[in-house]
Formats: sequence, structure tokens, C-alpha cells
Amino acid sequence: MVEWIINRAGNDRARAGALVGVVCIALNVALCIAKALVGVMSGSVSIVADAFNNLSDASSNIVSVLGFKLASKPADPEHPYGHGRFEYLSGLVVAVLVLMIGVELIKSSIGKIMHPGAVEFSIQLVAVLAVSMLVKSWMAHVNRELGERIESETLLATAQDSKNDVIATGAVLACAIVAHLSCVNLDAWAGLAVGLYIGWSGIELVRDTVNPLLGQAPDPALVSRIRSKIMAYPGVLGTHDLMVHDYGPGRQFASAHVEMAAETDPMESHDTLDNIEQAFKEEDGLIVTLHYDPIVTDDPCVTDMRNKIDAMAKSIDPHASIHDLRWVPGPTHANVIFDCFHPAECELSSAEFRKRLNELVVGEYPEAIPKITMDEDYVSTEQ
Repeated sequence: MVEWIINRAGNDRARAGALVGVVCIALNVALCIAKALVGVMSGSVSIVADAFNNLSDASSNIVSVLGFKLASKPADPEHPYGHGRFEYLSGLVVAVLVLMIGVELIKSSIGKIMHPGAVEFSIQLVAVLAVSMLVKSWMAHVNRELGERIESETLLATAQDSKNDVIATGAVLACAIVAHLSCVNLDAWAGLAVGLYIGWSGIELVRDTVNPLLGQAPDPALVSRIRSKIMAYPGVLGTHDLMVHDYGPGRQFASAHVEMAAETDPMESHDTLDNIEQAFKEEDGLIVTLHYDPIVTDDPCVTDMRNKIDAMAKSIDPHASIHDLRWVPGPTHANVIFDCFHPAECELSSAEFRKRLNELVVGEYPEAIPKITMDEDYVSTEQ
């Protein structure tokens, strides 16, 4: 199935997501109708609840398909970074729908607990739930495999949701069998459990879809890959101030500062940075902007000072570091100008860190006036 979708879609990521979404819509609607009929005929609130769960899944698939379509729209003057965040917005709508259905199911199940009714057991009941578990297992497999192929968090979330549905339907089936064999009616309680499960899933989905819209930290693997690729080029001494901006799947932009020897011909250094940027664009589909930071490497005194002040910063927090150090001497004093990376997990505030580091620098170099710029962590990983 996955290969068929890939072949039909070609390299069109949005088309692949839409195709699997249409298949899931059809299957979820069929399961919803079958469960609703059996649930109403048997008087089982838990099966009706499970039917509503499939209806919510179908609604989610519809919103996901629309999200893929809208996210694939090209950039325009009003949206120069494209429309990729529509995929995140569609996920948020899905999450709210799931949460609302969960609340309604909880209310109806509580009513059934207070006023219980008989549940009729039948072969049709067992059959529709068993088939539902098989279909959902297949949907989980297809969405997971395709999600990994096209790197879609939406499809991976759908796969996990389908996997969870298998567990929920299994619980409903188990309660129906127990009620038939022992006359212990757990139907309403099973319906309540399914409602709570759906509601909790909605809350988690809201959290997961809101995070990228708020600007969550990039994937540590991506951060590591960017840094490693930059450092692999000859002439690069270091990199810092990395920022990654996410405008939707496949629409990421990054910027960073790159340290290179000040003694090297600036045209040569600029050419290296151009090559790095072009390599990211061609090989990773990532637009990267790099800033050139010249570093004095032929003055032992400046090199020694840089190493000593970096050690001072690390004595305050082992994850801290300094860069862009310049020593500007004058008739009565000297300015030592540098940036300091302030780790996100540091217990000291940025101002407290600067004050302590300033004291250490002045203690070592009494003639110096430190000019420290504190850099915050925008990728939440160790520098």
C-alpha cells in the first residue's frame, strides 16, 4: 500500500499525505457505521463510544488532508516563507475535535452508569470489533511507514492514534465478553474509560501541535548535523549562535556564526561560507545563512587570553563558552570585547552570569574593561 501511494504521488509529499488520508477516511467512516449499528442494536454505550471515536478519527483525517493541501501552496508576497504551518494548524483543529468528543462521551457514559441498561451479546458484536482491531492495526502500519518515508509528524501521530484505538477497542470487546460470561455489566464503565482515553489523547495532541506554532526547540539530531557539516569544511575554527526557524515541514531556515582565521584572505573565507550554504540547500533542502567571524590566530597573547577567559566561563557553568574575543588596548586601559554563551539550564540569570564573569576577568586582567555580550540558547542543546 505504501509503495502504491509513493508511486502515485511521485515526489509530491502533500499528495502522498492526502492519498493515505482519503483511504483512512473511508475506512473510519465504514467502521463508525458498523459499530454504531451494532452498538444501538445491542444497547452498548461503550461500542457507540468507540463508533464516535472512529468518527473523530475520520474528521481528523479530513482536516489532515486539508492541511496537506493548504500547506503545499507556494509562497506568495504575503507569506514569503510558504504556507507549511497549515499542517500544524490542521493538527490543532484535529486535537480540539478529539477533545470535544471525549468530553461528550464521558458525559453520556456517566449517565449510563447512573441509569444502567441491559447489553445484548451477539456474534455480530464480536465480529465488528475484531475486524475493527485488524483494520486499525493495518492503518497504524501504513501511516507509520509512510510517515517515516516522507518525514511527516502528522502521519506518525495518526499511526500512534490508530495503535491506541486497537487497545481501546480490545478493551470494549473484553468487557462485552466478560458481561456475557459472568453477567457483570462493565459496559458503561468501559465507555467512560474510552471517553477519558479520547479526552486525554486530545489534550496531548493539543500540546504536540501547539509546540511548533510557539517555536519549540529544533530536533537535537538536526542541530548536531548542521554543526558537524559546518565544522567539516577546511578553515572553519568554530561555529556558534545557531538558530533554526520552522515554517512547516520541509520549510526550515537556519543561521549561524562561523569562526575563521582573520589572517586568511577574506575572499577565500567568503567563498568557503558560500560553498557551505549551497551544500545545505542542495543536499538537505535547508536555507542557511552564515555570518563570518574573523579570529586572530597568530597572536599568542590573544590566544592565551581567549583560552583563559573561556575556562573562567566554564568554571561558572561547564556548558558555557566564549567567542568573538577582541583585545583593544588604549593609553590608560584596554577593552576586552567578547560574546558569552549562556546555557539554558544555568541556575544563574544572564545578568548574574555576566557580573560573575566580569569579576573573574578583571581579577586576571586589572587593566581590562570587559565588554560582554550574553548569547542565549535557541536550540536547547549543549554547545
